[in-house]
Amino acid sequence: MSASPTLLIDELSFSYSGKKALDKVSFAIQPGECTVLLGSNGAGKSTLFSLITRLYDTRQGRIELCGFDIKKQTRNALAKLGVVFQQTTLDMDLTVMQNLRYHTALHGMGRQLANQRIQQELERLSMYERRFEKVRQLNGGHRRRVEIARSLLHKPSLLLLDEPTVGLDVPSRQALVEYVHQLVADEDLAVLWASHLIDEIYPSDHVIVLHKGQIKAKGSVDEVIAVTQSSQIKEAFTKLTEAA
Repeated sequence: MSASPTLLIDELSFSYSGKKALDKVSFAIQPGECTVLLGSNGAGKSTLFSLITRLYDTRQGRIELCGFDIKKQTRNALAKLGVVFQQTTLDMDLTVMQNLRYHTALHGMGRQLANQRIQQELERLSMYERRFEKVRQLNGGHRRRVEIARSLLHKPSLLLLDEPTVGLDVPSRQALVEYVHQLVADEDLAVLWASHLIDEIYPSDHVIVLHKGQIKAKGSVDEVIAVTQSSQIKEAFTKLTEAA
């Protein structure tokens, strides 16, 4: 296990108008580890992602990315982060290539390096031949592939996925889940995947069960199953979220 986790969340709390959305949340994710943040709507998943990405300001607790404090060393921390939000953030009227080149420009990449990275990521997702098509012409699954490619262009250490399979058909959803897990294995990438879908969890994953802003259980799939005296992760999740 690495001495320095890719993501460290320590005693993180956040409130909206006096109502707590997160309550002393703490966990760490190591390189090469896929962690599924499992919770129903309203559990606090999106709030947590907004704090990690600095869309919201951290009020209580600490967030570190690769050892960089998200508040004190924001630029260094966010340079280590790749994000795919639940709602698409691609420009529909630009081509795939134009969307990706804009991202590389934001990260200060030269044209040659940018083209190399774009080709590499699109080829891995079988999208390179569609690079000159407008995003509007792509189906939901292919748009998600473009967003995954974009999130990886600057070689991040942590990939945040906020329910990226919402609205996708079953084959597209399965392909995306398989691809991300392969990335974890091949690239030593750390992943935090927010979901409410049990079948997106692999036996090798780590799981954090978040309910009403609190962590109810965390650890490997087997550890969460064991601590709840369940036979499978679906049963464990039900026990943990119905008890509160």
